[in-house]
Amino acid sequence: MAVAPKAPADATVNIKRLERLLFEVPIVGTAPLIVNRWSEKAKAQMLDAQQSKTRAKKEPKDPKANYEASKYRLEDGRDGFPASAFKAAIVHAARLFEGVTQVALKQTVVVVGEGPELLVPLEYSDVTMREDTPRNASGVADLRYRAMYLNWKATLQLRVIGGQFTLESLFALVDAAGIGGVGEWRPTSPKSATGTFGTFEVVGD
Repeated sequence: MAVAPKAPADATVNIKRLERLLFEVPIVGTAPLIVNRWSEKAKAQMLDAQQSKTRAKKEPKDPKANYEASKYRLEDGRDGFPASAFKAAIVHAARLFEGVTQVALKQTVVVVGEGPELLVPLEYSDVTMREDTPRNASGVADLRYRAMYLNWKATLQLRVIGGQFTLESLFALVDAAGIGGVGEWRPTSPKSATGTFGTFEVVGD
């Protein structure tokens, strides 16, 4: 069996910098999008509990305040949604294709977001307050008030490693990601087998 010759110990390794390409992929929602951002109040209460501080008396629910706190907002006041959620949907979509892996997508595809929270701006015809009755960790039913966007759309900015995917392939991946959806009560939600919200599809070819 032939053995490849070893490179000299002082051989120079010459590699080229990877090219990064930016693509825009427009999407349109095929079902309403339900959002549930952690409010600053909820995070403060969690931190107090972890630091063993005396739990403050539970305040009455404020549906309007909970609804507003559930939204993701850009610094200029526009509504948005985490770019990371769209990336997760794209990565999960790898399971629907042959020849592409979730690991490869994690490393080579980035959904670009704006602002400190890296959000994708949303466009929509209306946003309403949704009331649901999920059960908390102890099994007790609770009332939740969250924002739900109707007739929503967005433009995803995808930064990819050059040569990894054609534009047609990216469109196919994003379109497949829309089957699983994003946000609360989506088809791929690990805590629900009945999710139908947050689905989307690519606009055009």
